[in-house]
Amino acid sequence: MIVVRGTKKFLDRVCRPATSYESSTPLGDWYANALFWRPQVALFVNAQTLFPVLVPLAPATSVVSRLPTAFGDLARRLGAGQASLDRVLAGMAELVLAKTASRSVLGVMNEFAHMADQYYSERRTIDLVDVSMWLAQVPCSPLYDSHTSPDRALLAALR
Repeated sequence: MIVVRGTKKFLDRVCRPATSYESSTPLGDWYANALFWRPQVALFVNAQTLFPVLVPLAPATSVVSRLPTAFGDLARRLGAGQASLDRVLAGMAELVLAKTASRSVLGVMNEFAHMADQYYSERRTIDLVDVSMWLAQVPCSPLYDSHTSPDRALLAALR
């Protein structure tokens, strides 16, 4: 089971948060925010690796259940090992919503949102997979002591 910790604007779009739970997958919690582009997009960021995943928000009621598939596709594209990825995806079969709990992850997610907004404003039509992969290569200060960027942190976590 994973916990998706949403911002207020994300939870208002999707539903109300559940009570407190703990993630049981090796990657831990995911954070989510809504980007009000046309069409609207959900930005998910893994709390441990800071790996970003962009998913179309509509329909909002199923956006959280679409996270595992989108994440799996991106992880395969990075070259993640299938056996460890299968274990993580199996743990993502059950998802619950909660409120955010880490200001550090929220700060990174806000920076990703600003960068993605800039990318979007220059193009107006974008491929969410390409933007996710681009954001995953951005150096993040919480990762400076270890892997520097979310893509490297994810591959290390999936070994």
